[in-house]
Amino acid sequence: MNGDLEIHVGGGFNEAASRVLDAVARAKRGETVGESHLTFESWEGLSKVLTGRRLELLRHLHRNPVASVAQLARDLDRDYKRVHEDVEHLERAGLITRPEAGGLTAEYDEIRTKIAM
Repeated sequence: MNGDLEIHVGGGFNEAASRVLDAVARAKRGETVGESHLTFESWEGLSKVLTGRRLELLRHLHRNPVASVAQLARDLDRDYKRVHEDVEHLERAGLITRPEAGGLTAEYDEIRTKIAM
């Protein structure tokens, strides 16, 4: 799924529920609804998952999907164990996907972040 991802930091359950209800209402009206959202409770939570090295990894995967973590580690000239850990964190967060055919991808063209005050 190419497209954009909105990352929300803070804002709580009510804000997330509002986004879901809005999407449901638009779908019922016949509109195409295809946005993707990811919510982190805090800036600290986001910054633990999306480090500089992991963002570099996502950018590489976006441009060059790979067949395996080993191939990704070779492409990035990084230690396999560290890349594997990064992939696990990013996959749990929903930022990396493993298609049924295998491999690893980062399918978003853009990631936008909204931080609640």
